[in-house]
Amino acid sequence: MARIYMTAGQGNITINGRDIKDYFPSEVLQTIVNQPFKTLEAIGKYDVKANLKGGGVSGQAEALRLAISKALVVENAETKTALKKEGFTTRDPRMVERKKFGKRKARRSFQFSKR
Repeated sequence: MARIYMTAGQGNITINGRDIKDYFPSEVLQTIVNQPFKTLEAIGKYDVKANLKGGGVSGQAEALRLAISKALVVENAETKTALKKEGFTTRDPRMVERKKFGKRKARRSFQFSKR
C-alpha cells in the first residue's frame, strides 16, 4: 500500500523517511518509480513523500508508481491519456489465492501415504 504527498519541488523522493536510493538500491526499481515522470517529461518538478507498507520491494515500487500516476492525473487531467496508455493507472489485480479445506495450502495437497 502506498500513500504519497506530492508537492512542487526539485525532484526529491523520500520513502518511509529514507531517500529513494537508500530504500530501492536497485536501478530497476528506481526506474519503475520514476516512469510516470519520464513519460510526462516532469523529472525534477515534484517532491514526493511516500509511506509504503506490505508486499515485497517490487510490489512496493509498482504501488508507488500507481500512486504517483494518480496524483499527476488529479493535478492535471490532460495527463490521464498518456499515463493510461503506458498502463501506469491500472492496479495489478493479482491476489493471494485462499487456502481450501482438505488441502495443505491453496492448491498443495497433504502428503499421500500408500500404506
